[in-house]
Amino acid sequence: MRRELVERELTSEGVRHAANAKGKRRTATINIAESPLGWLHARGHLDDRLFDAGERLRADYERAQLGPNVTMRWDPVRIKGQGSDASLNPTERQIAAKARFHGALGEAGKGLQDILWRVVCACEGLPDAERALQWPARSGKLVLKLALDRVADYYRIN
Repeated sequence: MRRELVERELTSEGVRHAANAKGKRRTATINIAESPLGWLHARGHLDDRLFDAGERLRADYERAQLGPNVTMRWDPVRIKGQGSDASLNPTERQIAAKARFHGALGEAGKGLQDILWRVVCACEGLPDAERALQWPARSGKLVLKLALDRVADYYRIN
C-alpha cells in the first residue's frame, strides 16, 4: 500500500485547517494516498470479505474505464498469455469488466448504489458522501456495509 503522510489539524468536526477555541492546535498524521475503503478496513470497521468485495468492484470500475479519461491512452504494453482474461482482447476485457461492474451494482440495489460509487469508486470519504447524499451523520458506514455484503455475494467472496 502506498503511503503519503501529511500533518493535518483536528477540529470537533474532523480534520481541518483551523485552530480550536483556545488557540491550541491539535494535529494528526494521515495517509492521503489511502482509500476510504482501506482506511475503514485498517481500523477494523470492515472485515476482509467486505474489503475484498470493494476492491473487486473498484478494479472492475477501473478496467471498464468508466471514470474520467484523458485524450491519450496510456495503457501498458500487453504481453501475450498474461492475465486471467488472456484470451480476450482489450476491448472485450473492458466490456466484461463493465458488465461485472453493472451486475454488482444491480445486486446491491437501487438505494445502495450511490454510497458504493462515491466511497469505493470515487474515493470520497464517508462524511463527504453522507453530506452529498443528505444522510444523517454516521449512517454511511452501516449502509456501505450492507451494500458491500451484497457485492460480496455477487462476486462469490466467502
